[in-house]
Amino acid sequence: MKYRLFPLYLLLSILMTAPAVHAEEAKPAPESLDQLVQTALSGNPELKSSSARWEMYKSRIKQAGALEDPMVMFKLQNMIVTDPLSFNKDSMTQKVVGISQQIPFAGKRKLKEDIAAAEAESYRWSVEERKLELTRMVREAYYQVYFTDKSLGIIDKNIKILDDFITLAQTKYSVGQGAQQDIYKALLERSKMLDMKISLEQQRRSLEVSLNSLLNRPQSTKLGAIPDFKLAPFAYTPEQLLDVAEENRPQLKSVKAQIEKGRAGHLLAQKESYPDFNVSFEYMQRQKAMGSDGSDMYSLGVTFNLPIQKERRAAMRAESNSEVNMAREELNGARNTISSGINDLLAQMERRRKLIELYTTGIIPQAEQSLESAVIGYRVNKVDFLTLLDNRVTLFNYEREYYDSMADYQMKLAQLEALVGKDLSSPPVAKQDGNAGAEAVQHAVPHQAHQAQ
Repeated sequence: MKYRLFPLYLLLSILMTAPAVHAEEAKPAPESLDQLVQTALSGNPELKSSSARWEMYKSRIKQAGALEDPMVMFKLQNMIVTDPLSFNKDSMTQKVVGISQQIPFAGKRKLKEDIAAAEAESYRWSVEERKLELTRMVREAYYQVYFTDKSLGIIDKNIKILDDFITLAQTKYSVGQGAQQDIYKALLERSKMLDMKISLEQQRRSLEVSLNSLLNRPQSTKLGAIPDFKLAPFAYTPEQLLDVAEENRPQLKSVKAQIEKGRAGHLLAQKESYPDFNVSFEYMQRQKAMGSDGSDMYSLGVTFNLPIQKERRAAMRAESNSEVNMAREELNGARNTISSGINDLLAQMERRRKLIELYTTGIIPQAEQSLESAVIGYRVNKVDFLTLLDNRVTLFNYEREYYDSMADYQMKLAQLEALVGKDLSSPPVAKQDGNAGAEAVQHAVPHQAHQAQ
C-alpha cells in the first residue's frame, strides 16, 4: 500500500521532464522589442499597402492642377460639291488648321491642386496612424508573451515544490505520521499544474503566430525569451498628454487635412460661378480663284460657358460646407476619445504601478514566509497538508498577478503612446507638480519559495 503510488509518481515525472529536455535542444536567442517593431514597420503587408495608397494619391496632385490637352483641328472649308477636290474654283475654299485650349477661370487649377494635396496629406497621416497601431500591437503581443513565459516558469517552479511536498507526504505516510489522502491531494495539484502548463504553451504558440503575422515572418519562426525589464519613471500629466496628442497624433492631423480639403472645395465651388474659357486659333490657306489673290487668312476666338445653373452650384457649396462641418465634428469626437482614453489609461497604469510595488515589498515576501512557516509546521505536525497546499496556491497566484501587472502596465503604456502618437520614454519638457509623476518601480524578481527539504 505504501509503495503503490510510486509508479504513478514516476510516470508523471517522466511525462514532465521529457518535453522539457526536447524543448531545450534548440533555444532561440532573446528577443529585442525595438528590433521586432522595426521588422514589423519594414515588412508588414498592410502597412506597405497603405504607403502605396498614399503614393497613389500624391500622384493625383499634379493631375488635378494640370491643363487639359489642347485640341488640334484640320478641315476643308467651303468645298464645291460638284467638284469636291478642286481648291481654285472659289475664293472661299480653304484648307484650315486650328488649335484650341481650355483655360479654367483664374484660381480654379490651384484650388483643385489644393484639394488633391489635402486628400493625399490625409492618407499620409493614415499611414502614420497605421504605424502607431502596428507598433502597439507588436508591443502588446511582446508583453503578453512575457507574462506567459513567466507563468510557465512559475508553474515549473511550483511543480518542483509539489514534488518536494509529495516526497515529504510519502515520507510521513511511510512512518505513520501522515495520511494517504495528502499524497493524492499533492498529485492532483501537480496534475492541475500540468494542465495549466499545456494551456499556457498553447497560448504562447498562438501569440507567436500572431506576432509572426504582424512581422510578416514564416510561421515556423520561433520567438525567443523576453528579457526582464524595469518600469521607467512616468511624469506626464493628462494636460501634457493632451498637448502631446494635439501635436503628434496622426489621426488628428488626418482629420485636419480633411477640413482643409473641404475648405478648398468650398472655395472651388464659389469659383464655379465664374466662366471657363476656350481660346482658339485657326489658319486658313487659300488659292487664287475668281480674281482673288488667294491670300491666306486666320481667325482668333474665345468661347466661354455661361454659369447660369445656380442650383447646381449652390448644391456644390452646400456639399463642401457639410464636408467641413463633418470633419470638424469628427475632429472634436477624436479629441474627446483621446482625452477620455488618456485619463482611463493613466488610472489603470497607476493601479498597476501600486500593485507592483505592493507585491514586491509586501505581499509576495509575506506569502513566501507564510509558505515556509507552513512547511516547517507540517514537518512537525502543527499544520495540516491542506493548509500547506493553500499557502502554496496563494503564493503561486500572487506571483502570477505580479507579472500580470508588470506586463499589463507596459501594454497600457503602449496603448497610451499610440493614443497620443509619441514615444513617452523621455520626460516631458514642462515641469509638473511633484504629485503628478511617480518614481520608477524597479523590477525585482520575487524570491523563489524555499523548497521542502
